[in-house]
Amino acid sequence: MRIALPRTRTAAATVGATALAAAAVMATPLSGSATAAPAVPQVKPVPAVAGHQLAHSTSGPLTSEQCQAKWKIACYGPLQYRQAYNLNPLYKAGITGKGRTIVIVDSFGSPTIQHDLDVYSKQYGIPSSKVDVVKWGNVPAWDPKNKDMTGWAGESTLDVEMAHAVAPDAKIVLVETAVAETEGVTGLPEMMDAEKHLIDRGIGDVISQSFGATENTFPGFDKGDFSSIKNLRYAFKDAAAHGVTVLASSGDGGATDNTADGSGYYKERVNSWPSSDPLVTSIGGTQLHLDDKGNRLSPESVYNDNGAGGGGQSHVFERPSYQDGVRGAVGNRRGTPDISMAAAVNGGAWVYSSYDPTAVGWDVSGGTSEAAPLFSGIVALADQAAGHRLGNINDALYSLYKHQGYKPGSGLVDVNDGTNNSYAGVTGYTAVKGYDMATGVGTIDAARFVTALAHESRRHH
Repeated sequence: MRIALPRTRTAAATVGATALAAAAVMATPLSGSATAAPAVPQVKPVPAVAGHQLAHSTSGPLTSEQCQAKWKIACYGPLQYRQAYNLNPLYKAGITGKGRTIVIVDSFGSPTIQHDLDVYSKQYGIPSSKVDVVKWGNVPAWDPKNKDMTGWAGESTLDVEMAHAVAPDAKIVLVETAVAETEGVTGLPEMMDAEKHLIDRGIGDVISQSFGATENTFPGFDKGDFSSIKNLRYAFKDAAAHGVTVLASSGDGGATDNTADGSGYYKERVNSWPSSDPLVTSIGGTQLHLDDKGNRLSPESVYNDNGAGGGGQSHVFERPSYQDGVRGAVGNRRGTPDISMAAAVNGGAWVYSSYDPTAVGWDVSGGTSEAAPLFSGIVALADQAAGHRLGNINDALYSLYKHQGYKPGSGLVDVNDGTNNSYAGVTGYTAVKGYDMATGVGTIDAARFVTALAHESRRHH
């Protein structure tokens, strides 16, 4: 994760080297151009949101061809994602997420979230959906000059619009917490309390989390005391008991992540929580290569453009039993990610927002905080197809991979191109045939995967 604040926008004109350099100064590298930006000093506290914007348009979203001509990056709308991930057969069969609820958790939220989703939906001919906003704690009054708030508003907008793009008839609950989540424990108790509150009241079938803190930044880590992380797991245990699926972005620093003091990156492989938690499904990132209709020009590759999909071994959690079949890759530790979807900014998603009155319009956004809400929509579709909540999907996901692999019926699609090499000279992981810690088991053909996951989950519950 680790990149989004402050929200970086070009002045409606040029991306390229100048904008990328500005973005690198503003935030830890996560996504942007074809080349990863170097690590740079950051202002404390380090924001732990995963998401980044590098191109802005006031006149409306551009086509991929226009984005290439103007900014030298690809840009995609929801109709292209639907084609690329083979979602349209599900919609034709009535699988749209109807009757299911996606919970999205972000600090501060966005004051214009409903209006922005309505504009986004209208632009692409998608019926809009009501966003129920839950304020947890004394959420401060909106201040468009507060970079912390506008950064989280950008994250909230990306999360909501991506979830809606995949599951257009799912209900969305946006939980706004009052304390910004940064590194270490800060902000996480409020988020976990909010999640448990909703779970206990039967609200939500899948929870999407586009945030995370480097395991190394939690108190006691350097002494081998992991209690500060393990004491925060109560919401996930509650989710497992109530059959709620929990997702988290795998991060945007490749195999490494931010230092606690914001001085740069660790010079070793590290991981982030909650992505590393065995009770959470970790969502990594890929780069799509599409034409304007969403047809694939080439297979997906690893997200690694001014940021890289997080992945690697947890230093806190041992290998869970569902990863026994991939022990050759993960060793004795919990490995991430589990599965991946679109995250690269060179191939990023158009998002509409108006929370910042000085920059109303459309942005190309990316990062694994795009991938997690995209996949939350997939889970909502699978919940509907199954007729019940799937709960923790990790057993079913790895069972599907073990028994069917990449046969058409599994809906799993291997990603075997690219690496998540990261910063500070740290070597990442290479995408190979089968599971790897760059993209997990790969990505999906949704029409097949949704049915297969629903069926496989029945065998594990």
